[in-house]
Amino acid sequence: MEHDRRIKSKQGTEMLERVRKICNSLPEVEEIIDGFGHTTFKVRGKSFIMMGESDGSPGLSFKSDRENQEILLQQGRYLKTPYIGQHGWVSTKKDEPLDWNELGSLLKEAYLRAAPKRLVKQVLDQGAE
Repeated sequence: MEHDRRIKSKQGTEMLERVRKICNSLPEVEEIIDGFGHTTFKVRGKSFIMMGESDGSPGLSFKSDRENQEILLQQGRYLKTPYIGQHGWVSTKKDEPLDWNELGSLLKEAYLRAAPKRLVKQVLDQGAE
């Protein structure tokens, strides 16, 4: 059974570049490819964004909490991430256009949920400048 979820399509590569640009502004972010081929962004070993493709269609999932997850699910543009959704993870719907202003904020929030307090303070202090 094939589980390779590496990003190969033009649309997926463009999405990955946008996510990298957002993550480049955040301290100590590491990008890895996991055993299934997902591109995963981590801070201090904790995942906060996962990306992959199936059938040539890219997908993006990010860490949230259950309260915000419920709000996002009600909007209709997001769905509960399979396997890890019970922990608050949310995924973009493949047939919905992406709002990168909103996504940028959500991905930064995902980072803040995963980052240690020292890094959270550093990011929040930078934003106040």
